[in-house]
Amino acid sequence: MKTTAAVIAFLLVACGAAAPIDAQQPFTILVTGSNRGLGLEFVKQYAAAGWNVIATARDVTGAKELRELAARSPRVTLEKLDLVDRAGIKALAAKYRGRPIDVLLNNGGLLGDMKAQQLGSLDYKQFEEVMAVNVYAPLAMAEAFQDSVAASAQKKIVSMTSRSGVISLPGYRGPYFYRASKIGLNMVTRVLADDLRERGIVVATISPPPTETDMLRALIGPDGASRQAKPADVIARLIKVIDGLTLTNSAEPTYVDGTKLPW
Repeated sequence: MKTTAAVIAFLLVACGAAAPIDAQQPFTILVTGSNRGLGLEFVKQYAAAGWNVIATARDVTGAKELRELAARSPRVTLEKLDLVDRAGIKALAAKYRGRPIDVLLNNGGLLGDMKAQQLGSLDYKQFEEVMAVNVYAPLAMAEAFQDSVAASAQKKIVSMTSRSGVISLPGYRGPYFYRASKIGLNMVTRVLADDLRERGIVVATISPPPTETDMLRALIGPDGASRQAKPADVIARLIKVIDGLTLTNSAEPTYVDGTKLPW
């Protein structure tokens, strides 16, 4: 039965169709920024669906809920990873060399200091850090793990973008660095998709709606954040989007409802 499931998954990917999340063969996902918010919820839901989950965080020791989840679930493996540590990214990829990774999920992101992104107090060092985490790190992860992804059944590299990075949509002022980083991520992903297409790797960006997380609380305040979508519901919908990604429908950022975001 496992052999049959593996063959079906291979044929689905070869034909450009999505392999279902509930296929009998256990798939593997690597999630960055797994210690809280949307990343933690991704880990919970993928593990519950029977996937093997490699959950990374900069501070694994301090990630109490993530550690408790890993203690309960043998499918969850914790790895320390700082997204601005280029050597660390390469070392982790070397550790998993030869192991197929069906979905590389670049979830980790940085909003940055809001005051450092305002006219009159712009901080170049903060700009570098936001761009390093939100733009360079997903590209570096893709470069380092591309062989593991190519060896898998689903072959997907997915990064979390935001409607804040869509130039053609009306929006609020600032934060300069964060919004610029999401525009950069969209373009990096577009180029990467072209580079990896011949290997059969699907490269995509997906966008959640405004969701009650620590990042949104910092952006709009706790009262405003409490009226937004809840992580569990948002991640369930985003998993369906990821499940449906193929080589033919992943060129543009995809919103949580499956529609394409304008550039």
